[in-house]
Amino acid sequence: MAEKKKAKAGETHSHNFQAEVAKLLHLMVHSVYSDRDVFLRELISNAADALDKLRYEAIAKPELLAGAPDLAITVTPDKTAKTLTVADNGIGMSEEELVDNLGTIAKSGTQAFMEQAKADTDKGGIHLIGQFGVGFYSSFMVAQKVEVISRKAGADEAFTWTSDGSGTFTVTPVKPEEAPQRGTTIVLHLKEDALEFLEDWKIEEVVRAYSDHIAHPIRLAAGPETTRQINAASAIWTRAKADITPDQYKEFFGHITGAYSDPALTLHYKAEGRNEYTVLLFVPGEKPFDLYDPERRGRQKLYVRRVFITSDAELLPAYLRFVRGVIDSEDMPLNISREMLQHNPQVAAIRKAVTNKVLAELKKCFEAEPEKAAKIWEAFGPVIKEGLYEDMERRDQLFEIARFNTTKRENVTLKDYVADLKTNQTAIYYLTAEDMAKAKASPQLEGFRARGIEVLLLTDAVDSFWVRMALGFDGKPFKSVTQGAADLDLIPLEKETPNPDTDEGATAALIAVIKQTLGDQVADVRKSARLTDSPVCLVASDQGLDRTLEKLLTRQGTTDVKVTAPILEINAGHALIQALAETAKKNGASLELGDASGLLLDLARVMDGERVADPAKFAGSVSALMQKAYG
Repeated sequence: MAEKKKAKAGETHSHNFQAEVAKLLHLMVHSVYSDRDVFLRELISNAADALDKLRYEAIAKPELLAGAPDLAITVTPDKTAKTLTVADNGIGMSEEELVDNLGTIAKSGTQAFMEQAKADTDKGGIHLIGQFGVGFYSSFMVAQKVEVISRKAGADEAFTWTSDGSGTFTVTPVKPEEAPQRGTTIVLHLKEDALEFLEDWKIEEVVRAYSDHIAHPIRLAAGPETTRQINAASAIWTRAKADITPDQYKEFFGHITGAYSDPALTLHYKAEGRNEYTVLLFVPGEKPFDLYDPERRGRQKLYVRRVFITSDAELLPAYLRFVRGVIDSEDMPLNISREMLQHNPQVAAIRKAVTNKVLAELKKCFEAEPEKAAKIWEAFGPVIKEGLYEDMERRDQLFEIARFNTTKRENVTLKDYVADLKTNQTAIYYLTAEDMAKAKASPQLEGFRARGIEVLLLTDAVDSFWVRMALGFDGKPFKSVTQGAADLDLIPLEKETPNPDTDEGATAALIAVIKQTLGDQVADVRKSARLTDSPVCLVASDQGLDRTLEKLLTRQGTTDVKVTAPILEINAGHALIQALAETAKKNGASLELGDASGLLLDLARVMDGERVADPAKFAGSVSALMQKAYG
């Protein structure tokens, strides 16, 4: 963290940047980006946020606007001094806020930004700056020194923050007459190769390209007393859809997300009736960096009659947190607090209606544009599936959107799956695993493949939770192929193969020996209906947790969950099991069969992607067997 010292009158204090900020500044100062226009876009965006915050605070404290009620952003080029100034008369910053906001990055996205920018500077670095909340630091791509003069609205004191981006910054008190009445003024001392940003045409070009949608006036100072507005300054969501171009939608999407790429889906409409409000929402084309933030906050901005209220009103459920945009209410009270939002009936009604609308639009897109649907689902499917166990009211709607990879196909809907059920198949079968490679290699799938039964391969952590909560789909329950009995006897094999001759008595004798040997390491040992090629596998009981979920919860340290003993299933038709069964029938329990029983359990664990209980003992047993076979 940046060190904090309270500056006394006339004192200058030096501070060190947070370590991650220092690395970030090094990247900016030695910029590898070819398109540097981004810095002006980011400074204007920050200034607009400061104006929005002041307008919100002034609802309760109108005196904050005294003397300067008109909110605006002013850009002033000075060719003589080689400086570019971006000023706003917004909320402003105190000394502590200057240190905190410009010396540290509270969000955890900095390291992710650095890694992504390093991996893909040519393609993606420039677009990530705003997205990762580090937009101010892009100033150092064009400036050799940056000064920030700020006075908090309603305060007497003002301060200057100064840095050359080399690792330290200073904060100095400023005489009141040398500071703005309120707000923030940023002075960039431009590098020699960035002097084009002092030209009026260049400033106007950047504003038109990136900031035309800003709802506050952006003025270009053409002389000491002359300014002219260079943006439209009307909230884009208030305009008719027919008057907005795709590029303007993209520009606004970039402003609110920092991801200056095309949104995958745009939803713009006005609701009328009991509640009147305007909605402009976007489904991003790529994952936001904070998608898996543990707080799972919504990122929709709430306005009331164009007055900004909050950026995290949670106007959509957490499983739709990737949807970004604006909702502007016409009839909500302006003085509504962020705390009141949680209990406001209008907010609840808007939340319900907008959620249903978003899901309906996703369904429409998924049905009409399968390629786009596949990309959206790849990016946000794991998050959307959180709703399958959180939002029972809309579970059927979510099932219509959900896509699954199976043992036969990719991006399959449950409707498609049910349409292809095999004769006598009464359940939707699934398998949970940590990744797709482990899922496809699971021996528990063998009997299902032999019968042509399609199995959902579920590899997201959330899958282990929702399948336990979901009652089923279209009257068919969900059933794990790694839990309980397989119940496959009534479904015919696709290719009839002669059943190997098995001695039921010998198999029973082997099962008894294995049970006796393994004791409480296993909950049961039984003949398998799900194996066709492998000798053994592990499954969970009907009453217990799915084994993948159990392992996930124990790794997370869930206190009331313990790893339970699995059921060991043996393939009575496998040559190895038959040989062991004959030995058990002839000799009963023996040291040789005891060692073999332990090896069978370890073999099943390895096939399940688990560690063996005693690696040294396992290695010794395998070595002894090989010596016996080849010695």
